[in-house]
Amino acid sequence: MDNKISDTCGFESPSDEDIKRIIAQHPCYSKEAQHKFGRIHLAVAPECNIQCNYCDRKFDCVNESRPGVTSKVLTPLEAFEKTKQVLADYPFIKVVGIAGPGDPLANDETFETLELIRNEFPGVTLCMSTNGLALPEKMPDLLNVRVNTLTVTMNAIDPQIESQIISYVNYKGKVYRGVESAEILINNQLEGIRLAVEAGIAVKINTVLVPGINDKHIIEVAKKINELGVYIMNVMPLICQAKFAHMTPPTPAERKAVQDMCEPYVLQMRHCRQCRSDAFGLLGQDLSQMSEDRRNAIKLKNQKKIHEDEKA
Repeated sequence: MDNKISDTCGFESPSDEDIKRIIAQHPCYSKEAQHKFGRIHLAVAPECNIQCNYCDRKFDCVNESRPGVTSKVLTPLEAFEKTKQVLADYPFIKVVGIAGPGDPLANDETFETLELIRNEFPGVTLCMSTNGLALPEKMPDLLNVRVNTLTVTMNAIDPQIESQIISYVNYKGKVYRGVESAEILINNQLEGIRLAVEAGIAVKINTVLVPGINDKHIIEVAKKINELGVYIMNVMPLICQAKFAHMTPPTPAERKAVQDMCEPYVLQMRHCRQCRSDAFGLLGQDLSQMSEDRRNAIKLKNQKKIHEDEKA
């Protein structure tokens, strides 16, 4: 690890046993975990430092289930109080993550929230999703709050291809466009991923499959992240909106073909639900979108199971 980073935060890399436990209880990293363990996403990060051509963020949305939408942007204290209540009501939730609705690393509230939660719940798995633009410079902050798992959305390693997917990046107070913006983003992503893996953080790469742009290139992303030691890759189908509203999404067969090509290089996540920024519960069972009666029924069922396990 970079000596400057380790000296700044006094971080100790997790043991192999710790990493195995974290992965085994993370529903996105383990196919088996998705049916037993849940996660909560805290929507505390509305600002973003890049503009992807497929992204349409909505902060007061209750009708859509996809990344970038939330019913409410929370303050760090609101997120902390929500986490305390959710973990008490649903003990099967083992992962607390921040995935937007913007980019967590572009919002100071991200680290305020994670510090509150880490201090109160030292054993919980902290997770973050980012585009990676600010990842190298923010790595000491991630290590200070002991983020365990990290997802980086990386759609290309070729700037010519990436420049067709993003409109601009806002990096250190300056807006860049075109191939120059793509070069900055890709270089920072690769360096940030390298640092994260070196620090013992389990890394997942999200790659949006955009037909006609990066569909033939994603295998090169898989090869590169294999070299970096990434644990798992999630090839996500394009949701046609914003500047890409006119496009046609990939078919399930097309997505599977890309996953199959990438599988020899990096483990493939094939059970993604493309969750909201405020989702909580099991994958495919978003409690944030359920009625209070339905949530209470699940809570009672879980309490009954815990009681039976204690008696056994």
